[in-house]
Amino acid sequence: MLKVAVLVSGGGTNLQALLDSEARGENPHGKISLVVASKPGVYALERAKNAGVPGVVVRRKDYATAEEFDAALLGVLKENGIDVVVLAGFLSILGPSVIAAYPERILNVHPSLIPSFCGEGMYGLKVHEAALAKGVKVTGATVHFVNEVCDGGRIIAQKAVEVAEGDTPETLQRRVMEQAEWLLLPAALAKVCADYDKG
Repeated sequence: MLKVAVLVSGGGTNLQALLDSEARGENPHGKISLVVASKPGVYALERAKNAGVPGVVVRRKDYATAEEFDAALLGVLKENGIDVVVLAGFLSILGPSVIAAYPERILNVHPSLIPSFCGEGMYGLKVHEAALAKGVKVTGATVHFVNEVCDGGRIIAQKAVEVAEGDTPETLQRRVMEQAEWLLLPAALAKVCADYDKG
């Protein structure tokens, strides 16, 4: 059984989708063993507590350099024997040392169909604002492996979501979560755990 860490920065809706999926027995090869938050007091930590999963905070601003932050984060992951890492709305960029320690074992969910509306500075509502400004009729979500390029790793899964007449960034964000992110991410994690477990 692989140990999974979920890295969060906010409310943790994707974390909840992962926890619910696990509770339904949909990831027989993995177990969420740790939740790491980028700041204290986020609701995602409450969700972790409610599910009986230990939560820790590793804050970028507590470290003088990005390298020190990466070392601290890596230390926490290693101490907890983590095999697979999921970025579920984690707003700190992972450095090369963390990525090198988990090759093709760090997953990220992005709220668009990569290569559209992705890369540096594209996260949260900004992605949906950009999609609406462009006038696209279809958007969606992508789960991909994390590498040194922002949103550049190999794609694991994508799901399209239609843009509705009169959508706001908020309504579009909600629909992409419900129809794509919350389905894609648990399924992708289960697949990666199964593949890795087989060696």
